[in-house]
Amino acid sequence: MPAPPGKPSATPSDGMDPKALEAQLLAERKKLVLVQEVGRALSSGIDLEALLVLIMEHITLLMEADRSTLYLMSDDRKSLWSRLAQGEESVEIRLKPGEGIAGWVVASGETLNIPDAYSDSRFQPSFDRKSGYRTRTILCMPMRNHDGQTIGAVQVLNKREGTFDAGDESLLGALASQAAIAIENTKLNESLLNKNVALSRARWDLEQRNREINVLYAIEREMHAADDLDELLDRILQQAIAAVGAEAGSVALRSRKQGDLRFHTTAGEHEARVIRQRIPMGVGIIGWVAARGEPALVNDPDTDDRVAHAFAEKLGARPRNLLCAPLILGDDTVGALELIDKKLDAGGNGLSSAGFDEGDLRLLQLIAGQASRAIQLARAKMDRENENRLATIGQMMAGVMHDLKTPMTIVSWYAEMMTELADADKRREYTELIKRQFDLMNGMTREVLAFARGESQLLIRKVFLARFLDEVTAHLRHELAGKGIEITLQADYTGIAYFDEHKMMRVIHNLARNAADAMPEGGRFSIRTSADPDAIYLDLGDTGPGIPESLLGRLFTPFATAGKKGGTGLGLAIVKKIVDDHEGTISCISSPGQGARFTITLPRRADPQAG
Repeated sequence: MPAPPGKPSATPSDGMDPKALEAQLLAERKKLVLVQEVGRALSSGIDLEALLVLIMEHITLLMEADRSTLYLMSDDRKSLWSRLAQGEESVEIRLKPGEGIAGWVVASGETLNIPDAYSDSRFQPSFDRKSGYRTRTILCMPMRNHDGQTIGAVQVLNKREGTFDAGDESLLGALASQAAIAIENTKLNESLLNKNVALSRARWDLEQRNREINVLYAIEREMHAADDLDELLDRILQQAIAAVGAEAGSVALRSRKQGDLRFHTTAGEHEARVIRQRIPMGVGIIGWVAARGEPALVNDPDTDDRVAHAFAEKLGARPRNLLCAPLILGDDTVGALELIDKKLDAGGNGLSSAGFDEGDLRLLQLIAGQASRAIQLARAKMDRENENRLATIGQMMAGVMHDLKTPMTIVSWYAEMMTELADADKRREYTELIKRQFDLMNGMTREVLAFARGESQLLIRKVFLARFLDEVTAHLRHELAGKGIEITLQADYTGIAYFDEHKMMRVIHNLARNAADAMPEGGRFSIRTSADPDAIYLDLGDTGPGIPESLLGRLFTPFATAGKKGGTGLGLAIVKKIVDDHEGTISCISSPGQGARFTITLPRRADPQAG
């Protein structure tokens, strides 16, 4: 049989022992198997450390050496160091390029095959002396990447029989080349994996920041939408529960008087039993957080001594997870925001297998910070409103005293007239008129108090407009007598209307009094009524100098005044509130030197007593 290409024929006639030839073939086959294993390992994608261990183990066997060492260049290319070594012991060796056999090979890029290590000046016997090992033969070869750059060296020591030959150099060169490519590819993969991890982390951080910004923006909207502190806290709690993924939660604030915590708002299964409950500072997770001003994350409440187990049992609750953040104003902790139980999915598994995490805690702390600011703003607003209310009450009392002048003047006039009357019927008529004025005064005081409290109470009843207008004009003539004010009435509609008679009389008196104050030299105050199928109109005008343009835009707001001596700025505010309570409208037209005209529109109502 002819020999394979490139191989000499091996037959007994050549003088070779068949058994020796068979042993040689088995050895070559073993080498081939080892080379194939190295090739499979190089393409397997295992991590670099495991890959290098396998390569060096196989190189040692293939080269029939005692041990082998792989040297790699550091990333800054300033040192050469061994990643691993085989033999009785494993040590890390660091060299500078040019130092020792491996350092010389890396620096020069040439292969060294040394049959006697101690006869070569580049060999450093100190390593042998330290380890007790005896180096005889050395084969060291550079490792180059795909760009031809030297990245390290492979060194094998002590051929078991004889010295390393050209065949060993060829085989080690092939293995070193494959190992260099594998190492570069593995490093590249690790770099890509690290970059992917970094990108994933950056993406997660970005999503977290975006989530936080969206939550804070939503809370900012809620802060402007809420009408009072309890509603504000309820809105913030709902946002926190949704953002963190909790099943329930509560907000407790420290009482300014008692010093304990009161639950202002709650959400969840036990909401009705928790609301308005009180708990001492320091008791339970929420009390601990409020007392210490520190957040708390508890995913095993049964083993945490801070948990108020008795309080939870009283409410029939057994929380799985607790997350709590303090509400801090300056240096003072005013309460705490607590979330309970990470939500479960449909299969009963937690959205987070470990319950709440550090990301949830960070988000809750951000929400608590916004909530603290909202509480501070709400309390400051309440304090201002209380101060303004006290000031308003004082101003209103002055207004009441001022407005009582009209009925008091009329009462005084009727009382004086009664002293001169002998006619009993006339005296009874004046007595009824005086009683009406006292009713009017009582109504005025109740009206001002209701205005201060923001209340609205109307007594809507049928009014004969003709009689009402006669009574109003008679009162106005008495009140404005001696001031040179002419009262004119144009009643285009004198039918039936439905409104609160005393309050509408107050409206007309206030407008007439303002008109008189605007006309100290005299003038005309006119009243005109008209109607259409949907509404009744009252036009009240004067011939004064008109309303300053700077005042027109805020004419009906409390304390809006143009500096009128003795004015409280409440008259037109009360007028508008009365009209609003009647579901009507009031508007004003004014021009400099042309006076002012107020138009009141009242809806045409059906008889409230009908049916």
